[in-house]
Amino acid sequence: MSCEPWLCAEIAATKKANPIQNPEIAVAMIKKAQRPLLIVGSQIVERSMEGKQAIEFIIDFAKASKIPVVATAHMVGEFLKRGYTPASHLNAMEISQRVCDPTWMGLDGKGRPDLVMYVGMPYYMESLILCGLKHFASDLRTMTLDNMYHVHASWSFPNAGADVWANNLKVMTSKFNDGGN
Repeated sequence: MSCEPWLCAEIAATKKANPIQNPEIAVAMIKKAQRPLLIVGSQIVERSMEGKQAIEFIIDFAKASKIPVVATAHMVGEFLKRGYTPASHLNAMEISQRVCDPTWMGLDGKGRPDLVMYVGMPYYMESLILCGLKHFASDLRTMTLDNMYHVHASWSFPNAGADVWANNLKVMTSKFNDGGN
């Protein structure tokens, strides 16, 4: 597993994402967050692992963790077809601008998220969004749940195959399903 930007021309500057070498570490960081938020992009239905679309793994994780999900683009329909209702649906740029705003009170009006997780967006788009958040919302922690290293996140899983990605998501889901043991 590599901790190099998935795009070979990506320039990281001096501050690079901390690699998440173990899914239990990601779970601990998520549980420590007061107001986590999961933003899901359109490529989550274009990628598969273990004979299932990646969206199925994300729905299982979202149900187990009870983290509010923002569906981007047309993804709200994909979630609804599978019996899961996201907390909101906004385009990727709009929700990312909102989490960058220190006065935004969150989806429920109770406060801004302190941890924003991204998964399933086109790599170049997610990279640019994370770069903007790194520079203009430096107090906000970001995490990617993809299997591609995102250098601009606060934390990111290293580059890995679909089998490792599926295992990471299953382990994370199980840690919420069993009460964290």
